[in-house]
Amino acid sequence: MARISPLYIVPPVFFAALSLMFFVGMNRDNPEDLPSTRIGLEAPALKVTPLGDFPLLTDAMLREPGVKLLNFWASWCVGCRLEHPVLMKMAERGGRIYGVDYKDDRGLEYLTGKGNPYVTVSQDRDSRTAIEWGVYGIPETFVIDANGIVTHRHIGAITQEVMDDIIMPEMEKAARSG
Repeated sequence: MARISPLYIVPPVFFAALSLMFFVGMNRDNPEDLPSTRIGLEAPALKVTPLGDFPLLTDAMLREPGVKLLNFWASWCVGCRLEHPVLMKMAERGGRIYGVDYKDDRGLEYLTGKGNPYVTVSQDRDSRTAIEWGVYGIPETFVIDANGIVTHRHIGAITQEVMDDIIMPEMEKAARSG
């Protein structure tokens, strides 16, 4: 009886396993919905540095009264540039958005040129804060209630549709719970 080489078995098994992973991934309810371990918990500590002359974003600010958004962004991030006008519009209407400029050397220059939607913004040059928050990739935005509890996480750019259909309802829900 001829012996079958592992070189003939490994590729089909590997392909079958990979196909199963793709099939499961493609059939998730919302492929952009990655679970966050922070939902329902107190906002993690911030390990940020000042950005220009902006006041340093502190843990206490995230526990002040009212619902807030914490937005991780960078000037080099395409999605961040797409969401910027939507955040500007929200800020003009009185929305409280706090910014964390992620691994970026041109954040201050960007805000000076394009406008600043943030109540305050700080830098996360070494990504310590992003790691603590479980940031998967930027832009990412978190809804935080009046007690400093993270109630929602949004991954990706905030379009006007996302703002109207997801972010605003989540902020209203956080206002009722806090």
